[in-house]
Amino acid sequence: MVDTPYTLLYRPEVVEEDLPRIPQNLRTRIVRAIEIRLMTEPARYGERLRRSLSSLWKIRVGDYRICYEIEAQTVTVWAIRHRRDVYSILERRRG
Repeated sequence: MVDTPYTLLYRPEVVEEDLPRIPQNLRTRIVRAIEIRLMTEPARYGERLRRSLSSLWKIRVGDYRICYEIEAQTVTVWAIRHRRDVYSILERRRG
């Protein structure tokens, strides 16, 4: 683990749209993954996205994807969605 934990930020859409859609049992797993992986070593645990989303990273939790951006010691969560629609939603959110 790193000495300095990362600061974690959520985009408003994640809090307002994404989290309420996720079943409670999966939400617990996702929160645990964020606390363990994203707040400690997000680049180690994540996989970089490709093409127009190449500045973002993802981690998998079951069929859900947590997509985020790493800037210095800050991790910004852009989306937490089912794998079937997360990338199209990210494209829209990124403009």
